[in-house]
Amino acid sequence: MKKWLGTIFGMMLLIGLLVACGPEETKPTDSSSNEDGEKATEEMPEKPEKLTVWVNAEEKQEEAVKQITDKYTEETGIDVEMVPINMLDQVEKLNVEGPAGNGPDIIFQPHDRIGDLVLRGLVAPVNLGETESEYTDTALQAVKYDGDYWGYPAVIETYAMYYNKSLVDEAPATMEDLMAIAKRDTKPEEDKFGFLMEAANFYFVYPFFSGNGAYVFANEDGNYDISDMGLANEGAIEGGKLVKSWFDNGYIPQDLTPDIMNGLFKEGKVSTVINGPWMVREYSDALGDDLATAPLPKLSNGEVPKSFVGVKSYMLSYYSENPEWSQDLMTFITNEKNAMTYYEVAGELPPRKDSLENPVIAEDPIYSAFAEQTTYGEPMPSVPAMQQVWDPINNALSFISKGEPVEPVLKEAVKIIQNQIEASGATE
Repeated sequence: MKKWLGTIFGMMLLIGLLVACGPEETKPTDSSSNEDGEKATEEMPEKPEKLTVWVNAEEKQEEAVKQITDKYTEETGIDVEMVPINMLDQVEKLNVEGPAGNGPDIIFQPHDRIGDLVLRGLVAPVNLGETESEYTDTALQAVKYDGDYWGYPAVIETYAMYYNKSLVDEAPATMEDLMAIAKRDTKPEEDKFGFLMEAANFYFVYPFFSGNGAYVFANEDGNYDISDMGLANEGAIEGGKLVKSWFDNGYIPQDLTPDIMNGLFKEGKVSTVINGPWMVREYSDALGDDLATAPLPKLSNGEVPKSFVGVKSYMLSYYSENPEWSQDLMTFITNEKNAMTYYEVAGELPPRKDSLENPVIAEDPIYSAFAEQTTYGEPMPSVPAMQQVWDPINNALSFISKGEPVEPVLKEAVKIIQNQIEASGATE
């Protein structure tokens, strides 16, 4: 009996020693800063000394993130190392540096790359928790893939109509109004144009397809059916014919490049252009108070064109050893106060309901048009198959700009896209 009791006592002592000597994987903490000034009470792992964030290599964006992460360090004691890397170069770099243990905790990516990142196992899903309801529905739809969220939405963007008030009294409300301006003001021999846009670039042309009933992949409740493409349906053909008419009428030169378009607009030689918010500073510096913006003009069917909406978000590296604190930092960067800091410094719109309703944005004479246009737009598909769409459809638009018939060109483009999807293996 004594021997049996001794054995039990020994086992209990051993268990106690093991628990006492084990790693401190989880411990209560009162320093999580999900909301500025408010401390989370949930259990968090021990704080890391440092978190590493790959930020987009752009001066104003870096400055904004630095201001925000300095506050995070002040509140939590966790250092944040910012590594500037072009956003579009981060995926391949993570593919090499992540497995080697040299990667970051957090990357910054556009949402249309999520499918590819997930397929390659480079990012991990995140739990937005109570903050989920704070982001716009479009932003949430953009960062959701296969039932999970894969990023904290930080920036939402789409394009809108810029116009020069010294040349146009008011924003064109309809495509008919816009074409009247194009007919009146286009004088190619003087390098003057009424309406310019990158009309052989599918990213910008999509709203004139989708507004007539076209789509890239069928989408039901956020699930894409890549076997069902709508880029050669009646709506796409209608949109293609509209685009073709701009070239046939000589409103848009076939050899137009973004640099030429932006240069002419800044020189005051173009009445209206369609472009994104990233050009606000340059256009404002050139045109001053003559610069104005508006949502895209309505189509002949009364619909506001559905522009592509891009959402850039902070994503959790699959290789991060600090997933909980990384999510805490991403929550902090995108909270209400810091989202407005980012907007004011970097000039990019935050995809938060409270931010877009903030008078600083909602009543801004320039940015408010972009904020409104996002409500009409739709996220670019984030499935890996989307990567096979761009080249064939842009080639098709190039052929259309040179006078090729719309319907056979679009049907051939869809056939090429489907073959490429099959060959790439991106069939889900």
